[in-house]
Amino acid sequence: MQLRVHYLPQSVAAEELERGTAVVIDVLRATTTIVYALGAGARAVIPCLTIEDALAAAGSLPANGVVLGGERGGRPIEGFDLGNSPAEYEHSIVAGKTIVLTTTNGTKALLQCAGAEQIVIGSFVNLSALCSVLAGRQNVDLVCAGTDGQITREDVLLAGAIVDRLTAEQSSAGPHWELNGEAWAARDAWLAVVAGATDRELTARLIEAMRASRGGENLVALGMSGDIELAARIDRFTIVPRFDPASGRIEADLAAGHMA
Repeated sequence: MQLRVHYLPQSVAAEELERGTAVVIDVLRATTTIVYALGAGARAVIPCLTIEDALAAAGSLPANGVVLGGERGGRPIEGFDLGNSPAEYEHSIVAGKTIVLTTTNGTKALLQCAGAEQIVIGSFVNLSALCSVLAGRQNVDLVCAGTDGQITREDVLLAGAIVDRLTAEQSSAGPHWELNGEAWAARDAWLAVVAGATDRELTARLIEAMRASRGGENLVALGMSGDIELAARIDRFTIVPRFDPASGRIEADLAAGHMA
Protein backbone atom coordinates (compact mmCIF):
# COMPACT_ATOMS: atom_id res chain seq x y z
CA MET A 1 0.00 0.00 0.00
CA GLN A 2 1.68 3.16 -1.24
CA LEU A 3 0.84 6.54 0.29
CA ARG A 4 2.79 9.32 -1.37
CA VAL A 5 2.77 13.09 -1.12
CA HIS A 6 3.86 15.34 -3.98
CA TYR A 7 4.43 18.96 -3.02
CA LEU A 8 3.83 20.19 -6.58
CA PRO A 9 2.00 18.64 -9.55
CA GLN A 10 5.14 18.72 -11.69
CA SER A 11 6.96 16.50 -9.20
CA VAL A 12 4.82 13.46 -10.04
CA ALA A 13 5.02 11.60 -13.35
CA ALA A 14 1.78 10.65 -15.08
CA GLU A 15 2.65 6.95 -15.01
CA GLU A 16 2.93 7.04 -11.21
CA LEU A 17 -0.78 7.85 -10.98
CA GLU A 18 -2.14 5.27 -13.42
CA ARG A 19 -3.04 2.53 -10.95
CA GLY A 20 -4.14 4.48 -7.95
CA THR A 21 -6.20 7.27 -6.45
CA ALA A 22 -5.00 10.84 -6.82
CA VAL A 23 -6.15 13.39 -4.25
CA VAL A 24 -5.89 16.92 -5.61
CA ILE A 25 -5.23 19.54 -2.91
CA ASP A 26 -5.54 23.30 -3.31
CA VAL A 27 -6.71 24.43 0.11
CA LEU A 28 -6.60 28.15 -0.76
CA ARG A 29 -8.83 27.91 -2.58
CA ALA A 30 -9.94 25.78 -5.54
CA THR A 31 -10.55 22.41 -3.90
CA THR A 32 -12.16 24.04 -0.86
CA THR A 33 -14.44 26.06 -3.15
CA ILE A 34 -15.40 22.94 -5.13
CA VAL A 35 -16.51 21.20 -1.94
CA TYR A 36 -18.48 24.26 -0.85
CA ALA A 37 -20.17 24.51 -4.27
CA LEU A 38 -21.23 20.87 -4.38
CA GLY A 39 -22.21 21.02 -0.71
CA ALA A 40 -24.49 23.95 -1.59
CA GLY A 41 -26.28 21.84 -4.16
CA ALA A 42 -24.40 22.47 -7.40
CA ARG A 43 -25.01 19.71 -9.92
CA ALA A 44 -21.38 19.45 -11.04
CA VAL A 45 -18.17 21.42 -11.50
CA ILE A 46 -16.36 21.52 -14.83
CA PRO A 47 -12.67 22.48 -14.34
CA CYS A 48 -11.01 24.38 -17.20
CA LEU A 49 -7.38 25.25 -17.80
CA THR A 50 -7.86 28.62 -19.48
CA ILE A 51 -10.35 31.47 -19.45
CA GLU A 52 -11.11 30.74 -23.11
CA ASP A 53 -11.82 27.08 -22.31
CA ALA A 54 -14.16 28.14 -19.51
CA LEU A 55 -16.07 30.55 -21.73
CA ALA A 56 -16.45 27.87 -24.40
CA ALA A 57 -17.63 25.27 -21.87
CA ALA A 58 -20.15 27.68 -20.36
CA GLY A 59 -21.38 28.65 -23.81
CA SER A 60 -22.17 25.02 -24.63
CA LEU A 61 -24.57 24.73 -21.66
CA PRO A 62 -28.04 26.22 -21.15
CA ALA A 63 -27.58 29.79 -19.91
CA ASN A 64 -29.99 29.33 -17.01
CA GLY A 65 -28.19 26.22 -15.80
CA VAL A 66 -24.55 27.37 -15.63
CA VAL A 67 -22.48 29.55 -13.31
CA LEU A 68 -19.09 30.77 -14.51
CA GLY A 69 -16.51 31.07 -11.75
CA GLY A 70 -12.80 31.53 -11.30
CA GLU A 71 -9.84 33.80 -10.66
CA ARG A 72 -6.50 34.92 -11.92
CA GLY A 73 -3.95 36.13 -9.40
CA GLY A 74 -6.58 35.63 -6.71
CA ARG A 75 -8.98 38.17 -8.20
CA PRO A 76 -12.33 37.45 -9.88
CA ILE A 77 -12.22 37.32 -13.69
CA GLU A 78 -13.96 40.17 -15.47
CA GLY A 79 -17.29 39.05 -16.91
CA PHE A 80 -17.53 35.90 -14.76
CA ASP A 81 -20.44 35.34 -12.39
CA LEU A 82 -18.33 34.43 -9.35
CA GLY A 83 -14.73 34.45 -8.21
CA ASN A 84 -13.00 31.67 -6.28
CA SER A 85 -14.19 32.44 -2.75
CA PRO A 86 -16.06 29.61 -1.01
CA ALA A 87 -18.42 32.22 0.46
CA GLU A 88 -19.74 33.11 -2.99
CA TYR A 89 -21.05 29.63 -3.77
CA GLU A 90 -24.29 29.85 -1.85
CA HIS A 91 -27.28 27.54 -2.25
CA SER A 92 -29.44 30.32 -3.68
CA ILE A 93 -26.90 30.89 -6.46
CA VAL A 94 -25.54 27.45 -7.36
CA ALA A 95 -28.18 24.86 -6.40
CA GLY A 96 -29.00 22.70 -9.41
CA LYS A 97 -26.45 24.54 -11.57
CA THR A 98 -23.28 23.39 -13.29
CA ILE A 99 -20.23 25.40 -12.24
CA VAL A 100 -17.58 26.07 -14.89
CA LEU A 101 -14.41 26.89 -12.97
CA THR A 102 -10.91 28.03 -13.92
CA THR A 103 -8.26 29.02 -11.36
CA THR A 104 -4.59 29.88 -11.35
CA ASN A 105 -3.34 26.72 -9.61
CA GLY A 106 -6.07 24.26 -8.59
CA THR A 107 -7.74 23.44 -11.89
CA LYS A 108 -4.33 23.11 -13.52
CA ALA A 109 -3.27 20.54 -10.90
CA LEU A 110 -6.56 18.71 -11.30
CA LEU A 111 -6.20 18.36 -15.05
CA GLN A 112 -2.58 17.21 -14.68
CA CYS A 113 -3.86 14.23 -12.66
CA ALA A 114 -6.27 13.11 -15.38
CA GLY A 115 -4.42 9.82 -15.92
CA ALA A 116 -5.09 8.47 -12.42
CA GLU A 117 -7.44 5.54 -11.94
CA GLN A 118 -9.58 7.72 -9.69
CA ILE A 119 -9.34 11.42 -8.83
CA VAL A 120 -10.90 12.95 -5.73
CA ILE A 121 -10.94 16.44 -4.26
CA GLY A 122 -9.32 17.11 -0.89
CA SER A 123 -9.74 19.94 1.61
CA PHE A 124 -9.89 20.41 5.35
CA VAL A 125 -13.65 20.90 5.08
CA ASN A 126 -14.16 17.27 3.95
CA LEU A 127 -11.18 15.68 5.72
CA SER A 128 -12.92 12.82 7.56
CA ALA A 129 -15.14 11.85 4.64
CA LEU A 130 -12.12 11.87 2.35
CA CYS A 131 -10.07 9.67 4.67
CA SER A 132 -12.96 7.20 4.90
CA VAL A 133 -12.94 6.90 1.11
CA LEU A 134 -9.16 6.48 0.96
CA ALA A 135 -8.88 3.86 3.72
CA GLY A 136 -8.00 0.51 2.24
CA ARG A 137 -6.95 1.85 -1.18
CA GLN A 138 -3.79 0.24 -2.49
CA ASN A 139 -2.09 3.31 -3.94
CA VAL A 140 -2.84 6.91 -2.97
CA ASP A 141 -1.06 10.01 -4.27
CA LEU A 142 -1.69 13.33 -2.53
CA VAL A 143 -0.94 16.02 -5.11
CA CYS A 144 -0.52 19.58 -3.83
CA ALA A 145 -1.28 22.39 -6.25
CA GLY A 146 1.12 24.92 -4.76
CA THR A 147 0.99 28.62 -5.57
CA ASP A 148 2.50 29.94 -8.80
CA GLY A 149 4.79 26.94 -9.08
CA GLN A 150 6.01 27.18 -5.47
CA ILE A 151 5.32 24.85 -2.54
CA THR A 152 2.74 26.28 -0.16
CA ARG A 153 2.34 25.28 3.46
CA GLU A 154 -1.46 24.99 3.62
CA ASP A 155 -1.46 22.22 0.99
CA VAL A 156 1.37 20.38 2.74
CA LEU A 157 -0.48 20.60 6.07
CA LEU A 158 -3.61 19.02 4.60
CA ALA A 159 -1.53 16.27 3.03
CA GLY A 160 0.06 15.70 6.44
CA ALA A 161 -3.34 15.57 8.14
CA ILE A 162 -4.49 12.91 5.66
CA VAL A 163 -1.32 10.87 6.17
CA ASP A 164 -1.72 11.12 9.94
CA ARG A 165 -5.35 9.98 9.82
CA LEU A 166 -4.73 7.06 7.48
CA THR A 167 -1.65 5.73 9.27
CA ALA A 168 -3.23 6.12 12.71
CA GLU A 169 -6.33 4.16 11.72
CA GLN A 170 -4.65 1.24 9.96
CA SER A 171 -4.96 -2.15 11.63
CA SER A 172 -1.90 -3.57 13.33
CA ALA A 173 -2.78 -6.96 11.84
CA GLY A 174 -3.36 -5.69 8.30
CA PRO A 175 -1.18 -4.24 5.56
CA HIS A 176 0.59 -0.98 6.31
CA TRP A 177 1.06 2.13 4.25
CA GLU A 178 4.49 2.65 2.71
CA LEU A 179 5.23 6.38 2.83
CA ASN A 180 7.58 8.44 0.70
CA GLY A 181 9.84 11.08 2.25
CA GLU A 182 7.43 13.91 1.48
CA ALA A 183 4.62 12.05 3.25
CA TRP A 184 6.67 11.68 6.42
CA ALA A 185 7.68 15.36 6.31
CA ALA A 186 4.10 16.52 5.69
CA ARG A 187 2.85 14.42 8.61
CA ASP A 188 5.54 15.91 10.88
CA ALA A 189 4.56 19.43 9.80
CA TRP A 190 0.90 18.72 10.62
CA LEU A 191 1.71 17.17 14.01
CA ALA A 192 3.84 20.18 14.91
CA VAL A 193 0.80 22.43 14.39
CA VAL A 194 -1.76 20.29 16.24
CA ALA A 195 0.29 18.90 19.12
CA GLY A 196 -1.73 19.13 22.34
CA ALA A 197 -4.48 21.28 20.80
CA THR A 198 -8.13 21.08 21.76
CA ASP A 199 -10.70 21.24 18.94
CA ARG A 200 -11.10 25.00 19.39
CA GLU A 201 -7.34 25.51 19.59
CA LEU A 202 -6.84 23.36 16.50
CA THR A 203 -8.98 25.65 14.35
CA ALA A 204 -7.17 28.75 15.63
CA ARG A 205 -3.77 27.19 15.05
CA LEU A 206 -4.73 26.07 11.56
CA ILE A 207 -5.96 29.54 10.64
CA GLU A 208 -2.74 31.06 11.98
CA ALA A 209 -0.59 28.60 10.03
CA MET A 210 -2.52 29.20 6.83
CA ARG A 211 -2.40 32.99 7.19
CA ALA A 212 1.40 32.71 7.32
CA SER A 213 1.59 30.44 4.26
CA ARG A 214 2.32 31.61 0.72
CA GLY A 215 -1.31 31.20 -0.32
CA GLY A 216 -2.58 32.77 2.90
CA GLU A 217 -0.35 35.81 2.59
CA ASN A 218 -1.68 36.36 -0.92
CA LEU A 219 -5.28 36.29 0.31
CA VAL A 220 -4.55 38.62 3.22
CA ALA A 221 -2.94 41.08 0.81
CA LEU A 222 -6.06 40.93 -1.39
CA GLY A 223 -8.38 41.54 1.58
CA MET A 224 -9.78 38.00 1.41
CA SER A 225 -8.61 36.62 4.74
CA GLY A 226 -12.16 35.44 5.49
CA ASP A 227 -11.62 32.66 2.96
CA ILE A 228 -8.88 31.27 5.19
CA GLU A 229 -11.35 30.83 8.04
CA LEU A 230 -13.82 29.09 5.73
CA ALA A 231 -11.07 26.75 4.52
CA ALA A 232 -10.15 25.86 8.12
CA ARG A 233 -13.61 24.52 9.06
CA ILE A 234 -12.55 20.90 9.43
CA ASP A 235 -15.27 18.37 8.51
CA ARG A 236 -17.93 20.92 7.67
CA PHE A 237 -18.98 18.71 4.74
CA THR A 238 -19.45 14.98 4.33
CA ILE A 239 -19.05 14.87 0.55
CA VAL A 240 -16.09 13.67 -1.48
CA PRO A 241 -16.09 15.18 -4.97
CA ARG A 242 -14.80 12.90 -7.73
CA PHE A 243 -13.44 14.05 -11.09
CA ASP A 244 -14.24 12.01 -14.18
CA PRO A 245 -11.83 13.07 -16.96
CA ALA A 246 -13.95 11.32 -19.61
CA SER A 247 -16.91 13.61 -18.97
CA GLY A 248 -14.83 16.51 -17.65
CA ARG A 249 -17.12 16.79 -14.62
CA ILE A 250 -16.62 16.79 -10.86
CA GLU A 251 -19.55 15.41 -8.90
CA ALA A 252 -20.14 14.51 -5.26
CA ASP A 253 -19.14 10.90 -4.69
CA LEU A 254 -21.17 10.60 -1.49
CA ALA A 255 -24.60 11.89 -0.49
CA ALA A 256 -24.41 15.67 -0.21
CA GLY A 257 -24.65 17.07 3.27
CA HIS A 258 -22.78 19.06 5.86
CA MET A 259 -22.07 18.90 9.53
CA ALA A 260 -23.28 21.61 11.87
